[in-house]
Amino acid sequence: MKLDLNYTLEFTKEILSIPSPAGYTEKAMERIAQELDALGYSYTYSKKGCLIVKILGKDSNYTRLLSAHIDTLGAMVKKVKKNGRLELINIGGYAWGSVEGENVTIHTLDGKEYEGTVLPIKASVHVYGDIPREMPRIAENMEVRLDENVYSEEDTRSLGICQGDFVSYYTKTKITESGYIKSRYLDDKLCVAQSLAYLKYLKDNNEKPNNNLYIYFSNFEEVGHGVSEIPNDVDEFIALDIGLVAEDADGDEKKVSIAARDNKTVYDLKIRKHLQEVANNHNIKYTVGVYNRYGSDATASILQGADLRYACIGPNVDATHHYERTHIDGIIETIKLLIAYL
Repeated sequence: MKLDLNYTLEFTKEILSIPSPAGYTEKAMERIAQELDALGYSYTYSKKGCLIVKILGKDSNYTRLLSAHIDTLGAMVKKVKKNGRLELINIGGYAWGSVEGENVTIHTLDGKEYEGTVLPIKASVHVYGDIPREMPRIAENMEVRLDENVYSEEDTRSLGICQGDFVSYYTKTKITESGYIKSRYLDDKLCVAQSLAYLKYLKDNNEKPNNNLYIYFSNFEEVGHGVSEIPNDVDEFIALDIGLVAEDADGDEKKVSIAARDNKTVYDLKIRKHLQEVANNHNIKYTVGVYNRYGSDATASILQGADLRYACIGPNVDATHHYERTHIDGIIETIKLLIAYL
């Protein structure tokens, strides 16, 4: 298989640099559209703003849909406080301790951007002693210290900052000499890049998928309704999303994950067996994921009433919904499985 790994990594880094918390994804979608134009693929938009590519396969009697989501975790301004700082409400599921001390950008409705830092409301041990160590990390105990001359609610509002403004966290993306890539929001921007890498593979090798194929770039997965406009001819839905690395998740950053269950449902056994058979036949290294707290665009569609077969695969990632990490080997195994299966 002729894989352009450098293309995948470079696009991953670029798309990670474009803020796109769920609900604030237009700029990132525009970048995907530009890349599809460059690769020579036509596409359409759903009413919710998803990007959809359709590719005719060798056999048109069966149709698959592959999804990857561009939306990420983030936050929204819940309240402008009397001291000029901001109280946030989260977008997507993450622990507040995972973003303590992180720099953020506030995106106002008039297009301005302001920087700040997420801190506990009592951050200094010099002032508060053990309170900063013991205080629960919940939304009410966290605030954004703006890097502006603001000391009151009126000062902050005069900048144009108000309730409902989106907030994005810095990603701190880095690829190490040992082959690890670490960043916030590998979930799921790495998979967006892998989807494009698959499309590039088809072009570079003058190939077609085995069956008709839709590729969906969704934009509301982190809040539970990413793909809700499924074409009637789709028989099978493959969500391309991260696998989990933890003591009780059995993941491996150097392998691709094939999910068996998440907290919404079990995955289709026939499709999972087929994926594992393909991986075995092509010497693709994989793990099988059984997840307690996890969902994908595929299982969300099933709960919305979609009548199709469904599965979920993707690179195994450590410390998901925190400062995430995976390995280049796992990225390669994932793209190899996409090519071999599709």
